[in-house]
Amino acid sequence: MSGGGQAAVSFLTKVAKVAAGLGLTASAVSTSLYTVDGGQRAVIFDRFQGVLPAVVSEGTHFLVPWLQKPFLFDIRTRPHSFSSTSGTKDLQMVSLTLRVLARPDVERLPEIFTNLGLDYDDKVLPSIGNEVLKAVVAQFNADQLLTDRPHVSALVREALVRRAGEFNIVLDDVAITHLAYGHDFAQAVEKKQVAQQEAERSRFLVARAEQERRAAIVRAEGESESARLISDATALVGNGLIELRRIEAAKEIAGVIARSPNVSYIPSGNNGQMLLGLSTARDMVLYGYCSEATWFLNYWFHLLFFLIKVLRLFC
Repeated sequence: MSGGGQAAVSFLTKVAKVAAGLGLTASAVSTSLYTVDGGQRAVIFDRFQGVLPAVVSEGTHFLVPWLQKPFLFDIRTRPHSFSSTSGTKDLQMVSLTLRVLARPDVERLPEIFTNLGLDYDDKVLPSIGNEVLKAVVAQFNADQLLTDRPHVSALVREALVRRAGEFNIVLDDVAITHLAYGHDFAQAVEKKQVAQQEAERSRFLVARAEQERRAAIVRAEGESESARLISDATALVGNGLIELRRIEAAKEIAGVIARSPNVSYIPSGNNGQMLLGLSTARDMVLYGYCSEATWFLNYWFHLLFFLIKVLRLFC
């Protein structure tokens, strides 16, 4: 029994040693491997040599445990937005929001890691963005930022790409996404628009008054010419023309009165007595007064229509 127990103990000891060796080997292998995912690059820091100049691409790679350590960079394009309040050439304050699409220069990743670290974009882009915006906006008046916006965007892009290149950062796109003026400038613009509308309305009123004045002059010249023609015709043929026009106007007036259902014709003389049934002297006197008044009104009525007809014919 003692011999069998010693054999079992010896076997278990060997198994434990093998297991320990396998564990140490697996641990060493796991610490010697690292993986670089898609869209990433790695920079190796060596305890003796510092940051190695080589950039490690995607895949699984070996390193010396404890002596070397990998640092992963995301090389995909990422958006960054930041705002800035700048003064224009005419001393107006303008708020702008800038959006950039940035990524690191892959060949310069060791230099970026050495000088800026992994958060290089947060350290560099806001500062150079505000610097470029203030420098470009100061070259334009407030209204030119709207009228010349493509030119302003091109200048901002050119200057920002150049400044980012100094830090080994590549900018794929630069755009001004928001532009807002101060309250005082907005009120000034509104008052300017109102003043322009008032000026346009004043010009319209002046033009209309001028047209009315010309129309009045033309009408006056026409009336003067008409009066002159009538005067010449009267001097040439006498009052015959006027009498002819008067007869024509009287005929037209008589036709209108005859077609009216509210007008009755009462003949003069004794027939009027028969029509009205007047028998006493008092009734006759009253009828006489009424006849005179009716005649007077008819006379002025005919005269008025005659004058209107004459004016229509010659004016």
